[in-house]
Amino acid sequence: MNVPTVPAHPNPAALPAAPRPQSAEFESVLARGAFMRLDQFGVIEAAGDDAATFLHGQLTNDVQHLDAASARLAGYCSAKGRLLATMLAWRAGEAIRLMLAKDVCASVQKRLSMFVLRAKAKLVDVTGNVAVVGFAGDVRGALSAVFDALPDGVHVQVGGAAGALIRVPDAIARPRYLWVGPKDEVEARLPALEERLTRASPAVWDWLDIRAGEARITQAVAEQFVPQMVNYDVIGAVNFRKGCYPGQEVVARSHYRGTIKRRAALAHIGDTAGVVPGREVFHSADPAQPCGMIVNAAAAPQGGFDALVEIKLAALDEGSIHLGSADGPVLAFEPLPYALPTDI
Repeated sequence: MNVPTVPAHPNPAALPAAPRPQSAEFESVLARGAFMRLDQFGVIEAAGDDAATFLHGQLTNDVQHLDAASARLAGYCSAKGRLLATMLAWRAGEAIRLMLAKDVCASVQKRLSMFVLRAKAKLVDVTGNVAVVGFAGDVRGALSAVFDALPDGVHVQVGGAAGALIRVPDAIARPRYLWVGPKDEVEARLPALEERLTRASPAVWDWLDIRAGEARITQAVAEQFVPQMVNYDVIGAVNFRKGCYPGQEVVARSHYRGTIKRRAALAHIGDTAGVVPGREVFHSADPAQPCGMIVNAAAAPQGGFDALVEIKLAALDEGSIHLGSADGPVLAFEPLPYALPTDI
């Protein structure tokens, strides 16, 4: 008897899926340049003399030594080492900002605030005061009209009155940037940008993140994975030399004992029904229990969905992987844009 084909952790509070982008929106990124208003993200600001020290003791990456020209990926774990959220961190003046999935933003801000105690730090959800815009493709000329200088490397940021511009990993060999700035300032400049670039759906950015191999923890998959299961150690989001943080012992043990048997893989699913974060996948030879779970999924240009799938590495050796049950739609796996430790 097959397991029912329902999401393992349905969450009615999760953000609704964006409509499937038009083919012209994908083409604008691949052939020219495009920008996307990214309302799927929230932003937390940590301010105060102890803000960096406090976050350093809470997140998986080094925040204490984060300089004004850099941004870093990080995770926030439960005491069991399971990711509650993933985020991009950077300095904004004397404060530190964290960009994460909007549907976990409020809970993360509340949870972090609970542990501030005597530290001189205050965490505020500033999502309503800022705008987040993603750029992909041939966009440097348009961005030069807004910023005096452009970041010249991945996770390099430049700041100014218009906010922060951060270079993020390429996807499909196209450069990408994030602009996080004051809402009024950003919205005032978007019409001029639209004269030079195509405005595309935020779902295109979700697809680009997947093609870059960068997982994003949303409500649907919170507390499901240790950082290594979504390759966060590989993409520089875990610092194994820093001090303690919630779940650090679990994360470090997996790293130093070499017990990583599950990773995130890139897959395409031709079916269009039920391809959502939290949906389990099954091996053709073992219909009784799942071998993995969809972390993120987004509409793909050729139809169907591309997805990052957390999966047992052994399940990829032979047989086939299916969505929802062992006789569900098949997943076609593709190479990630980076090598996993077992591939090195």
